Amino acid sequence: MPPCYTGKGVFFVSIRDAQQEKIVINSDDFRRVLSRIAHQIIESQKGIKNLILAGIPTRGAILAQRLAENIKLFEGEEVLVATLDITAFRDDLDRGRDLTSHITKSVIDVEGMNVVLVDDVLFTGRSARAALDALTYSG
Repeated sequence: MPPCYTGKGVFFVSIRDAQQEKIVINSDDFRRVLSRIAHQIIESQKGIKNLILAGIPTRGAILAQRLAENIKLFEGEEVLVATLDITAFRDDLDRGRDLTSHITKSVIDVEGMNVVLVDDVLFTGRSARAALDALTYSG
C-alpha cells in the first residue's frame, strides 16, 4: 500500500510480501490513543497556556492538527499549531542543492513558549534534530 492509504486503522506492510496487510490498530483505538496523548500533553504542561504544537511535515503536521482538535475538545480553547519546515536543516540531504529558499524565519514567536514537536515516526532522530535546529534558528 502507498503512504496515502485512506482506509481505517493503521497498517504495516511486510517487506517480504507487499501483498500482505496487517492492521495494527483500528480507527477507534487510534482515536483513543490520540485522546490519551492529548491528555498527556495537557497534564505535562499543566494546561495549555503558552503551548505550541509544531508538526514536522508531512504526517507530523497532520498529527499535530488532530492533537490540537482533541486538546480543544478537552480544554475548550484553541492551541497554536505550526508546521515546521526542516528541509534546510536536515543532515541527510544533498549539500550541493541550494536550500536557502527553505530557510525562513518563523512567523510564530516561540520565545517563552512550550513547544511540543510532533512527528509520526522516530527512527534515527534526524528529523527531530533538524526540527530543533530549525526552532533554534527561528528564535
